Amino acid sequence: MRLVRWSNLLFLAALVWVMEKWVAVPILDRAAFGEQLPWYLLLLVMLATVLIAAGGYVINDYFDVKIDRINRPDEVIVTRSVSKPAAMRLSLCLSGIGIACGIAAAVLLRSMTIGILFILIPGLLWFYSSSYKRLFLIGNLTIALLAALTPLLVAMVNVAQLQLLYASILPYTTLVHDLYAWLGGFALFAFLLTWIREIIKDLQDQMGDRELECHSMPVVWGEKWTKVFVTCLLLLTLAIIGHLWFRVLPFPTGWNSLSTRYIVLGIIIPLLGALGLLWAAKIPSDYKTCQQVVKLTMFLGMLYSICLRAL
Repeated sequence: MRLVRWSNLLFLAALVWVMEKWVAVPILDRAAFGEQLPWYLLLLVMLATVLIAAGGYVINDYFDVKIDRINRPDEVIVTRSVSKPAAMRLSLCLSGIGIACGIAAAVLLRSMTIGILFILIPGLLWFYSSSYKRLFLIGNLTIALLAALTPLLVAMVNVAQLQLLYASILPYTTLVHDLYAWLGGFALFAFLLTWIREIIKDLQDQMGDRELECHSMPVVWGEKWTKVFVTCLLLLTLAIIGHLWFRVLPFPTGWNSLSTRYIVLGIIIPLLGALGLLWAAKIPSDYKTCQQVVKLTMFLGMLYSICLRAL
């Protein structure tokens, strides 16, 4: 269970469920369409996402044994609790079942795009673990893009189902635009915060990365300029949130608004806290605390969908 990061998998499953039930369904209800995805389709998409991610975590540990022995020797599982051949078999099994679930969902939705995605994502995770993560920027961006795909996948699945059932009237509604706009907003948030968190993890792991000649940002640019870059990303995230808050979201912006209180207390203040922790960080445990705050903010950002459900 530790090898497949069970807590992260629970978060991922919850993300798919929340994006469907608390974001997509209210949008469909408002357009008088109602919930469209059968429970078994949602389950297939959820299983595909979780199992492919689990396979990615295992193969990541498979390729990271040497680095992990330096960065986190007490947490090494592959070669200690699980042999490398067993880890490889487990990764292939989890990814294979995940791909099968994804292709089954794609066949039911008659969507070649979704089927191709569920084949490409495990491949990207493999290449990320074996080589991309050691390249400057590419590894961080790969994981950030894959994180952003989860909310977008929920939008794609719903749009595919709508096109299957209502192809003749769908062009005369704004439903497709609304689904991609709202779920795209969550995808952008996931992309930025995952990118920030991955770079902070590189700051935490820079000792092992230097030892094994990985080209992570802290190794190439140094600690100070990496912190400057992460600060710019955090400020960009706050600026986008501010723009959406005042210019885009169709909710009141006064302090008495549920939306405003949630954005300020649940997202803006934690991000400012992460910024302070970033510049105060000196040792790996400090960076671990900082990236955990960013992870918590991602979770709270996902739960902003409660506001959508309530409002």
